[in-house]
Amino acid sequence: MARHLVIGNGKMLLNLDQNCYIRDIYYPFVGQLNHVGGQYCRLGVWVEGTFTWLDEPEWRFELDYIDDSLVTNITAKHDGLGIELYMNDGIHQRECIYIKRVVIRNRMNSTREVRLFFHQDLMIDGSEVGDTAVYYPENHTLYHYKRNNYFMFNGFSEEGGIMQYSTGIKRFQSAEGTWRDAEDGVLMGNSIAQGSVDSTISFRSIVPPDSEKTVYYWMSIGQNLEEVKELNQYVHENHPEKLLSRVVIYWKHWLRRAETDLGDLPRDVVKMFKQSLLLVRTQVDERGAILAANDTDILQYNRDHYSYMWPRDGALIADAMSMAGYQSVIAPFFNFCAQALSPEGYLYHKYNPDGTVGSSWHPYIVQGSRRLPIQEDETALVLFALWKDYSRNQVIELPQSLYSNLIRKAASFLSQYMEHSLSLPKPSYDLWEERYGIWTYTAASVYGGLMAASFFTELFGDYERSDHYKSTAEAIKHGIITHLWDEEAGRFARGLIQKDNRWVKDMTLESSLFGVLEFGVLPVDDYRVIQTMNAIKEGLQIKTHIGGIARYTNDYYFQQSGEIDQVPGNPWIICTLWVANFEIDSAKTLEELEGPRRTLQWVSEHALQSGLLPEQLNPFDGTPLSVAPLTWSHATVVHSVSKYAEKYKRLRAKRN
Repeated sequence: MARHLVIGNGKMLLNLDQNCYIRDIYYPFVGQLNHVGGQYCRLGVWVEGTFTWLDEPEWRFELDYIDDSLVTNITAKHDGLGIELYMNDGIHQRECIYIKRVVIRNRMNSTREVRLFFHQDLMIDGSEVGDTAVYYPENHTLYHYKRNNYFMFNGFSEEGGIMQYSTGIKRFQSAEGTWRDAEDGVLMGNSIAQGSVDSTISFRSIVPPDSEKTVYYWMSIGQNLEEVKELNQYVHENHPEKLLSRVVIYWKHWLRRAETDLGDLPRDVVKMFKQSLLLVRTQVDERGAILAANDTDILQYNRDHYSYMWPRDGALIADAMSMAGYQSVIAPFFNFCAQALSPEGYLYHKYNPDGTVGSSWHPYIVQGSRRLPIQEDETALVLFALWKDYSRNQVIELPQSLYSNLIRKAASFLSQYMEHSLSLPKPSYDLWEERYGIWTYTAASVYGGLMAASFFTELFGDYERSDHYKSTAEAIKHGIITHLWDEEAGRFARGLIQKDNRWVKDMTLESSLFGVLEFGVLPVDDYRVIQTMNAIKEGLQIKTHIGGIARYTNDYYFQQSGEIDQVPGNPWIICTLWVANFEIDSAKTLEELEGPRRTLQWVSEHALQSGLLPEQLNPFDGTPLSVAPLTWSHATVVHSVSKYAEKYKRLRAKRN
């Protein structure tokens, strides 16, 4: 379960699987709506009477991207057929146009006719009800539509445009779809179908011995027929080859903002850093939503997905991108949060890319007791990330524009939502969205958020509020040290939960205790930070050959083993990098950076072949679990590499 290749431009997003089949098309927002829904848009090859789909086992793939770009670089070989395909996929940097280039290489010593079959299996607006697929003779294309979403398909080879086409019924009664019609190398030519429909188009090439020919295929997306006709004409007039090369050039220029002096990090880590920047960009909608993940295979496990904007993930991803120099990319995120903020000043569990509130499993009432169904760290971390961004970039216009409708409103909520008897925030759901209580990570994030609000209010001359936010933050710090530090265990507790009307420590070992350092509650050399992080390193280490750090002891999510001593949970990319970040912060010599350097290498080695990072790994074979790519995983790579490069520079200067 993973998406192996992802391309996008902030308006649309397209995912390919390991067989180079399109599995997800999101439009008009990144993450909303999905017009394929995890179905298979197949690619088939007919050679002199023999037909094969690319998901058949005889095909061997190499999946990658053209260096420093969001254009794929794929090799697919079929030794039995003597055919090799070299494929590039890209999305126009400005328009909603997907372009595919397929170079067919004939490895035989005879001239052969090769036909490529492109299958379109759409569920427009996320539903198979009421779609239409139709051949359009005016410009010799085929398009699908429903309401205000239109998808036009076209292409050409040296021998001409669309050779054959067919539309038909799919997944209804005995009809499988037009892809079955393709398997004899000839399409029936049915020109229209409505309901649950698909379509297939083909192109032909005559390929001489040991030579190659190129086929181009593209899809234009718009709100009406005229719009997609214009986009289709734009591709024709500019030629898809030129447009793909411009996409490569654009992303190479886009990456020039990134830090290039990355110290002694190996080449594959440097590549992972650049690719992570690009992949995070694909998951950021231009209107501000930063999506957690868009791999719909997760629907097999739960009838919901990750195509939401969690304010926590968004804030931490925004912080990482700001750190890497991409302030303009993430500035709309803060405006999104200001619009989404409730009248009371808090952010809800998660949001759809269009700004509406997303689905939730947090109840308002449990066993007769009312509770606010939020994760308070999500509100706090937006303020924390905004201050970090301002500190780096000094762009005062952004926080000024958000001062009354985000900063003051959210800070007012944080400062009032207090359990005064403990000098800690009131209970809320934890960052993993699993349990209700007062959590060390959440308390640390509220401290960070209130300190950020204090700095902002001071910046704008609002000294009374600044003092109030700062004193509340200091009270929370005192509460964390008093009630959440456990002297006997020599580390922080995960949090406090209520039992029989009293607060009891939850001593489960938890990787997110790293928040005490990350959000500024205590410095890196404080013995409580050191002891807690050492406990995480030892107690949450995966003791198989895969390695890595688990979220917490006995993590049940996609659990692969009950042997908790050996496998406390699956290794998570972000949790493993949190330990590396502590080691980077702790390092006093270049030699002490060797540990985090090895961790970054470990992350690189456990990426998919194409470079995409999952949420977590199987602790026994390292295969991806849950979703891939996870935006938070890639953003944490960006954060860790940026932090490493900065520390390396400082220590190198000190040595010299």
